[in-house]
Amino acid sequence: MINAEMNRKLTEIGAGTEAGAVLRRYWQPVALVDEFDGPRPVRPVTLLGEKLVAFRNEDGTYGLIDRHCPHRGADLCYGRLEDGGIRCPFHGWKFDTDGQCLETPAEPEESQLASRIKTTAYPVAVRNGILFGYLGTGEPPAFPKLDCFTAPDSHTFAFKGLIESNWLQALEVGIDPAHASFLHRYLEDDDPADAYGKQFRDYVGDTDIPMTRILRDFPRPKIDVETTDYGLRIMALRDLDGQAMHVRVTNQVFPQAITIPMSNEMTITQWHVPIDDENCYWYAIFTSFGNTVDKVKMRQQREALYIMPDYIPKVGKQNGYGYDPVEQKMRTYTGMGDDINVHDQWAVESPGPIQDRTKEHLGQTDVAIAAYRRLLLRAIKTVAKGEGTLPILDTPGGPGAIKGPIAIDTLAPHDTWRSAWLASEQKRREAAPWYLGTDSIAAE
Repeated sequence: MINAEMNRKLTEIGAGTEAGAVLRRYWQPVALVDEFDGPRPVRPVTLLGEKLVAFRNEDGTYGLIDRHCPHRGADLCYGRLEDGGIRCPFHGWKFDTDGQCLETPAEPEESQLASRIKTTAYPVAVRNGILFGYLGTGEPPAFPKLDCFTAPDSHTFAFKGLIESNWLQALEVGIDPAHASFLHRYLEDDDPADAYGKQFRDYVGDTDIPMTRILRDFPRPKIDVETTDYGLRIMALRDLDGQAMHVRVTNQVFPQAITIPMSNEMTITQWHVPIDDENCYWYAIFTSFGNTVDKVKMRQQREALYIMPDYIPKVGKQNGYGYDPVEQKMRTYTGMGDDINVHDQWAVESPGPIQDRTKEHLGQTDVAIAAYRRLLLRAIKTVAKGEGTLPILDTPGGPGAIKGPIAIDTLAPHDTWRSAWLASEQKRREAAPWYLGTDSIAAE
């Protein structure tokens, strides 16, 4: 339980807010690269409460600038893409990707007004299907060498979805391993081979034991949390009656991402990106350590569940999350279908746009949530005082020293699990055709 002022400090992200100042020190997902396909590569973007426009020029370069023209405030999302810039249809003012006004064609020919006009513009970079932007001041930091960034495009797939709640609620579901035994419980085991959202339905390691059975039969995990250079490592341990230890390793990558195992050969890195204080997008990069990914199939699977172009879930609060009491009695714990994203959506959105944490009561299994809040509060203090270190950014060797992180779901001998899960991860990485080193394992 925290007080209202602390809840405000942790959740608000607009200009001038404390958590917002922390998030602006890091690269933020802006849009999927796929969103710029088609005849008009221009997208409206609201990010950290700022209204922006993202566009791609003919030469493939991207811009991210203030959505409103600095002349009379017209909406540049309707601008004309011309010769390396975007032109306002109101009076023809044209801006490049740096926000510099290039032309004011309605002004007298000798006018020097354009040279004095520069609108807000932010640095951008593309990483495996996602356009990132840096909304802070000064030079942006280097990208960490996360698996989702270092894997080739052929082994990654990016997607996103809208969540109608504050970003912190979405993140806190992602770092809560205990909820999977209930929210994602299936009352029967089935073949997950072609299932969407199968990370809680796949078989564990090299065994024939489905994850559904482990979660269902062993709902009281022991959760250990370790502070790392990148954020938090979260280990959920389930003792399978002394026969083996189920080890699930997930991560909180500061400030608002998670890296989790999806299957024996795939991980997901997912960012919870504030649109404003009451809405966010989840962005995800799926990274394969095995075969190349079938991007067409993966996109078709997911687009079937979302309303384009805003990536609004077809099943959500507007239709009761598809709740079926008969299904809840016979097949799934929630009665909300097989898509675990729908389960998470309900858990995230049902407390309201911004959860009233003054009424919550955390238990022992919420240790990662408490640890993250402390981490964010320390970062807020560091940014406010201008002294101290921030995760990833102030790592010895810089952000480039951050690799991995490890995310795995495996069974290990009960008395040797502490080393066995590392061995399982090493085996998976060595089998990856794109993996070039073992730094992230050797450093453990």
